[in-house]
Amino acid sequence: MLLYQTIVSSVARRAPRPPCHNRSMEPLIRHISDTALWAATFRARESERPDALFHDPFAARLAGDRGPQIVAGIPHAADNSWAWIMRTYLFDRVIRSSVERGVDTVLNIAAGLDARPYRLDLPPSLLWVEVDLPDLLAYKQEILAAERPKCRLEQIALDLADVTARRQLFQRLGKGIVLSEGLLIYFSPEEVAALGRDLAAAGFHCWLFDLASPALLKMLQATTGRSTAEAGAPMRFAPADRLAFFEPLGWKPAEVHSVMEAGLQTGRFPRELLTSPPPMPPGVEGEIWSGVCLLQRA
Repeated sequence: MLLYQTIVSSVARRAPRPPCHNRSMEPLIRHISDTALWAATFRARESERPDALFHDPFAARLAGDRGPQIVAGIPHAADNSWAWIMRTYLFDRVIRSSVERGVDTVLNIAAGLDARPYRLDLPPSLLWVEVDLPDLLAYKQEILAAERPKCRLEQIALDLADVTARRQLFQRLGKGIVLSEGLLIYFSPEEVAALGRDLAAAGFHCWLFDLASPALLKMLQATTGRSTAEAGAPMRFAPADRLAFFEPLGWKPAEVHSVMEAGLQTGRFPRELLTSPPPMPPGVEGEIWSGVCLLQRA
């Protein structure tokens, strides 16, 4: 209940407005891949804190100049930095525990500028496979050319919309854990269902992703989601039936971590949002606003 109230309070106090750009200027978000610069900026800022929840020494280099420009130019982008940080923090925790339990293969689809193979304490025998678009992987390889990953790292340039190619990749790997951080919200329900069936059919053991509630999706569509929509990537996926959506696809819940509760526990949730929450709208008691979800193959 508290989780829902605090976010609604934030939205009520800060009405959304579209980004103000000169029409002759290049848009802040040119392509959905630019959100990787956005995420890297937040990781860099968290890493600079004396009480940092994680340390990503590569994030500032990966964010470059454009990452901070994007965060500064999109209304309310910085206001929600805590949620991006908690997502990274929770993903790190689940990945570590999965590796400790014996997972020996990690497939990170739409990997973006994630630097976990370089910054996490991983066994050298672990196979970590990153999949993303060619230009983004080339940029990442250039920035990290002098660095050595902690584990076996394979990088594959592939568009996930190429169903035949992705199925071939999935069948080749077919075990371990799949990560899709920050990805599913940009897919249609039909696209998520097809991806889920492909992953289950290939034999992967676990699938880790973040999931928004319908109420959060609506808020994001009216705020920061406007910029991604202008870049051709509207935010679309937040199933009303939550994790039940994935059961017919061959998956069952194993763990669900509330982003909001983790923010409160770690002190990252903005204190000003806890001061004067509005009355609770009917019918939303107990709703998980945003969660990091680990599924097991059924």
